[in-house]
Amino acid sequence: MTVWRVAVLAVLLGGISPAFSAEPLPADVPGAKQEAEKLNNLPPVAPTASHVDQSGRKEKGRASFYAHQFSNRKMADGQRMNPNSNVAASKNLPLGSVAKVTNLENGKTATVKIEDRGPYVNGRVVDLAPKVADQLDLKGKGVAPVEVKPITLPQPDGSVKLGAGAAESSKEEVSEAVEVTKQLTGAKTTETTEK
Repeated sequence: MTVWRVAVLAVLLGGISPAFSAEPLPADVPGAKQEAEKLNNLPPVAPTASHVDQSGRKEKGRASFYAHQFSNRKMADGQRMNPNSNVAASKNLPLGSVAKVTNLENGKTATVKIEDRGPYVNGRVVDLAPKVADQLDLKGKGVAPVEVKPITLPQPDGSVKLGAGAAESSKEEVSEAVEVTKQLTGAKTTETTEK
């Protein structure tokens, strides 16, 4: 039984309050957008280096960007890092997630695809492709405080769930993020089964 079904069953049986459930619902289930709004209202989770966070909650920390020497290197998902793309690295978000990153100094926002692991510097939550760093105006300083809100998160069972970032996204943005997540994780699944 999937985690969200267990959570719904627990709520129905009086075990936990739905207001405190931080588990995202599958993107295609009625009420998923409302669940994303609840996640968006929760405080940010603390970044850790020890596990992948499937909760869909936002996190705050510092962002940096890939140095020039990382261009064309393989990322964690097997793709090559393109400095002119919207890729990013996260220690906590599942590979294949789509997230909104907001520079807290100037309010500029960019949408990224999580295709790599890192950054491995204390307090940093995301490494951005140079193109994204330009969009957020953080290349001059090199590092900036950010908020990262996942729009979609791939789940171990193959489903796609909405995160806190879906609350502020249009229906079109959410649909596009779901498709991107399916493409990113579908290619990886196919590649794994062929080996």
